[in-house]
Amino acid sequence: MEYSIRELSEMAGVSARTLRYYDEIGLLKPLYATDAGYRYYGGEEVALRQQILFFRERGFDLKSIQSILYEDGFDIMSALEGHLLGLEEERKHVDSLIRTVKQTIASMKGESKMNDKEKFAAFKENMVKENGEKYETEARRRYGGEAVDTSNRKVLDMTEEEYRRFESLEKEIRRLLNEGVRAGIKADGKEAGHIAKLHKEWLFMTWKQYAPEAHRNITLMYVSDERFRSYYDKEEQGCAALLKEAVDSWLDGQA
Repeated sequence: MEYSIRELSEMAGVSARTLRYYDEIGLLKPLYATDAGYRYYGGEEVALRQQILFFRERGFDLKSIQSILYEDGFDIMSALEGHLLGLEEERKHVDSLIRTVKQTIASMKGESKMNDKEKFAAFKENMVKENGEKYETEARRRYGGEAVDTSNRKVLDMTEEEYRRFESLEKEIRRLLNEGVRAGIKADGKEAGHIAKLHKEWLFMTWKQYAPEAHRNITLMYVSDERFRSYYDKEEQGCAALLKEAVDSWLDGQA
């Protein structure tokens, strides 16, 4: 079965302009195009278009989708199984949030009791899940399974106050880094030292015990690993480097 660009556009719920753009960037090429420029798509292209939709729904950008679809060994069945697993995990999280909202409503009506820990359980579980998807394999390789499991347990066991402090520390560190880069602060200065101390406090909230060398190593990973560097450098380039240099300088001063 073949479809014109208009037919695929209507069937897939996407504009013809988008399909032409996908063709231009090499994300979804038509089966063939006529001399007059009319594009036609076959079954394989329809299947790939479905994959693009699935990946987009799961939050992937177009560049990432393209690298996945056209890497050696890409298999649509495996991709579908991956989508199913990811969507089932998302459903678990949504179900958990629904339970939390229902429990909170019942608690506020006096129909049941809900402690502070239960109020934030779903949010903490989601944070652990998201971090696990992004970094857990590497973290287990670098620091060992026990350290990762301990960190996850500490997050899940946080009280409401501890969880709020954990979140506010992360936001404060990023804010100070962005301001510090813009202001050109020195890594060995008082402001940078304050950032390093806040980062130590933030880390210790999820670590079994604090170790200066581990602190150095994790900030080194912030600049050497693109995922972490892009997270810290999202607003201002150089934030990850400033954090590493600030921690190194502060720890040198504690020695």
